[in-house]
Amino acid sequence: MAISVAGGVRPGKVIEIEHRLYQQLIVGKQQSSSMCDELGEGVELDANKLAVEREAALERLAKKVEDKQLFERISTQLVDEVGAAIDHRLASTDGVIKSSGINESQLLILELVQDSKIDINRLISLIEHESWLVRDLLNIVNSASFRHRNSKDPDIKVTDVKLVLNFIGLENIKLLVPYFCLRNWLPSGHANLLWITRKLWRYSMISAIAAQALAKLHEKDSVFVYTCSLLSQLGPSVVLTNSAVLFTNTWDFWLREASKSRDKDLYDAVLATEFPSEKLYDLVIQYGDRLNWQLLEQLNCHNSGMASVMAELDNNLSYKDLSENAAIVARASCYAKVLLLDEMKQLAPQEKRIMFDYYELSKQEIIRLKSQNYRKLDIM
Repeated sequence: MAISVAGGVRPGKVIEIEHRLYQQLIVGKQQSSSMCDELGEGVELDANKLAVEREAALERLAKKVEDKQLFERISTQLVDEVGAAIDHRLASTDGVIKSSGINESQLLILELVQDSKIDINRLISLIEHESWLVRDLLNIVNSASFRHRNSKDPDIKVTDVKLVLNFIGLENIKLLVPYFCLRNWLPSGHANLLWITRKLWRYSMISAIAAQALAKLHEKDSVFVYTCSLLSQLGPSVVLTNSAVLFTNTWDFWLREASKSRDKDLYDAVLATEFPSEKLYDLVIQYGDRLNWQLLEQLNCHNSGMASVMAELDNNLSYKDLSENAAIVARASCYAKVLLLDEMKQLAPQEKRIMFDYYELSKQEIIRLKSQNYRKLDIM
C-alpha cells in the first residue's frame, strides 16, 4: 500500500474507504455514541421494543421450514415494493423537496446568518415562519442550565424570538441555525432508522466541528465553511427521510392488512422485515452528493457560495481542483471518516495514511483536529 496519492484524481482505494464509512453508518449494527443532545430520544424506547418484537417473530418463524419460506417471500416483496417507491421518489427533486420539509426560506436563513452585517429584522421574520426552529431556539434559552447561567430571574420563560437572539447572541446563532437545520432535515420519529440517523448525525457534527477548526487555523470564514460542511449531508439526510417515510407507510399498511387477515405467521413475517439498509446505502452513494447541490439549485439558491461548494465537492474528480473553502470541507470530512472508522476498528494504519496523504492533511492540521471536542458544539 506504499503508494503516492496526494491530491490527484481520487484513487479507488480512497473511494473504497469513504464508501466503507457510509456502509458502517447505514448497514453496520453498531449503535452511536451519544451527542450532547441525543437525536431521537423520544423513539429510543420504541426502537428497542421493535428490536425485541422482531427477534421474537423471527424465532417463531424459524421453527418450521414453510414459515421461514413465508418470511423470505413476504420480506422480499415488501422490500422490493419500498425500493421501487424510493427510486421513483428520488428520481424527482420536486418530490424529494415536498416530502423532506426543505424550503427556500430555510436556505435564505442560512445565507443571512453568514452575512457580516445581519439584517436582524429580516432574520427574525424568517425564523418566525419555521416553527421547529423557533421551538429549538426557545428550548435552549429556556433550559435550566442556560437560565441558571444567563438569567437574573431563572423562573421567567422567554417566548419572543427577538429576545432569544439577544440572549443567545449573533455569533452563537450563526452556529446554531445550520446545526438545527440539518437536525430538522434528518428523519425523526422513525424507530426503524433511529441508529442510522444518530450515526449520520454524529458524523455530520464531527465533520462540521473539524471544518470550523481548520477554517480558523487558516484564517478563513469559519461560519461559511462550517455551514457548508453541514450542508454536505443534506443529500444523505433527505434520502434517509424519504426512505423512512415510504418504508414506514408501506410497512404499517402491510402490518394492518396482516392483522386483519388473522394470519399470525403472515403478521410475524411482516413484523420481522427490517428496513432495507443495503438498499439505503446504495441510494445514499448514488444520490447523496448530487442532491446536495441539485436541491439548492431547485430552491433558487444556485448563485450562492454554498451551492458552488456543494457542486465542486460532487463534480470535481481531483482534490487539487477544489477551491480553498471546498478543500477545507473535504479535509474535515476525511478526518471525520478516519476518526469514526478508527473507532469502529474498520481502518488499517496504512489506510489512514492514504487518506491523510490524498487530502494533504498537514501535521499542524492533524494536531489541531485532534485537540477538538467532538462531543458538543462549542458555543459561548
